[in-house]
Amino acid sequence: MIILQGVDASGKDGTIRSVMGALNPQSCYVKPFKFPTTEEISHDYLWRVHIAVPQRGQIAIFNRSHYEDVINVLVNDKDSEKDIGTRFRQINDFERYLSENSITIIKFFLYISKNEQKKKLQERLENPDKHWKLSESDFVTHKYWDKYMMAYEEVLRLCSTEWAPGISSRLM
Repeated sequence: MIILQGVDASGKDGTIRSVMGALNPQSCYVKPFKFPTTEEISHDYLWRVHIAVPQRGQIAIFNRSHYEDVINVLVNDKDSEKDIGTRFRQINDFERYLSENSITIIKFFLYISKNEQKKKLQERLENPDKHWKLSESDFVTHKYWDKYMMAYEEVLRLCSTEWAPGISSRLM
């Protein structure tokens, strides 16, 4: 199970295209984790991730992941989540469970600077072929870039474990 995390425009889709080109498509799939659906919201927050976990012999590439459920809470200071520590513990327990059941977890955090993100978003605005990549959330992410980086640092610090080691980064 390969997890790619990063702010908007950090290169997740391009990285997936590069990785997928080297893999047998019969044994590999990509699972994007965008805004949860109504069905996903009706379950616990890890449900949608658990049902996407690859079968033995398969490779799943997650475009975002269960980390979104703590990052968004940290960035948005949601009062409904009084104990974010509980979610971090649950995520680590979940990853331990997967590891103990022969699922290898490989994590990558794709980092870009605030200026690089702004440049990439501007390119998407100016190039009609890239308009489909734009959403309002891209600009919200950019506006709160510092808060997102603090949230990612928290995830990197608290979700690096023996069974699912720290997220690597690619600097741009």
